[in-house]
Order: sequence, then structure tokens, then C-alpha cells
Amino acid sequence: MSPTPSTRTRGDSPARRATVAVIDDHPVVALGVTQCLAAADSVDVVGGFPSIAAMLRARGTEHPADLVLLEQAADSASDRLISRLTAAGVKVVVFTQVASPYALELALAAGAVAVVHKSVAPERLAEVVAVAARGGRPGLVRVGADGARHPLSVLSPRERETLALYASGEKSERVAQRLGISRETVNDYISRIRAKYRMAGRVADTKVDLYKRAVEDGILPPPAVLPS
Repeated sequence: MSPTPSTRTRGDSPARRATVAVIDDHPVVALGVTQCLAAADSVDVVGGFPSIAAMLRARGTEHPADLVLLEQAADSASDRLISRLTAAGVKVVVFTQVASPYALELALAAGAVAVVHKSVAPERLAEVVAVAARGGRPGLVRVGADGARHPLSVLSPRERETLALYASGEKSERVAQRLGISRETVNDYISRIRAKYRMAGRVADTKVDLYKRAVEDGILPPPAVLPS
């Protein structure tokens, strides 16, 4: 079941209203969010879709919407998707359950104008979308937070690749072979990564520490839970 788009038309206001598409693979959630945004100022909700591909099929590939509210887990694939949308001139607001401040910061670094935690009140979500549609950049929005960015410097893509391999158990020599770089470069990346975590007040002095940080930040998946 697809959520019903807003019945508003651009004739309701002399100014052009920004179009918003809601992306969530849970139809009930998409429907609820669509209805929540229907009352937002300056926007027209064009519909809820289970995926970006479904939105493009329904709306076309040229400019499917002015803004996409994207229900997304923060990972490298999500970051690439955000980057592609923003490169096409589409504003992105991420709506997520992810708790890691660093992982949320990555979505902002990829180009999202806001990252809204799902614990916020519906009226706050509508307010953020309206601000973003008007060209604002609300940043990180959580319950009890004012949208301030997390202080951790974002790891570069190469640093993330290096951390993913090294923290998963590979030795520096093997990481160097897989990435096509020297062992010295790998060690330099690891030193930079440790320094960035240290500046953020997050211990990363050992390889175990680096593994924990990588899992916390969505760079590595959490360990599998064995059935009891």
C-alpha cells in the first residue's frame, strides 16, 4: 500500500512550494510520516515510496523532488546514495534510528542538510523539513539536542577503508596489499585514525579499541549473535 500524496496544489499559494518525497521501506511508517509532513509550511508531499528506485519510477529521473526524507541506516552505501542525490540538486534529510554520533556525522558529511532521530516529536520533524526545504541546514536533530555537530573529525574514505580492514584483524602488510599502498602508508593512516579518536575523547590505543570504535561508528558490522 502506497501512502496517499498530499492533496495540496501549487495554486494554494502564490509562491512555489517545495516538493518532498518520503522514502521508507515500511509502508505504515511512510504513511505516518507523510501525514505528519502534510501540515508542514511551504512543502507539498508528493508521496511515500519504499525505495529510491520506486520513487524514480514514479517521479522520473530528472528531478523527482526538491527534498527527500530518507529513512536510512548510516553506512558507506547510504553515504554514497546521499551524495548522488545531492549532486543531482535534491536536498536530503535523513530520518534514522542510528544512535552513533559519528555515524550520523557521516551522513551530514555526505551532503545531508539534516539528520533527524526518530525519537523527535512529529511537529519537530515537520519543522525541520520545512526549514530544510527553504534552504536551511538544521544539522543533527535529536531529543534534548540543539542540532550541534559532533566534534569528531570525520575519517576520510581511505582512512575508513584502512580501519575496516585493520580492525577486522588484518595485519598492516595485508592491508597494504589489499589497498595497493605501502605498509608505511597504512601505519600512517592508523596513527591519524587513533589521533582523531583521541581528540574526540574516545580511546583507540589498541587494535581491540579500534574494532570497538569501528563497530560503534558503523564501519564494521556488530559481531553476530549466536543462537542459544
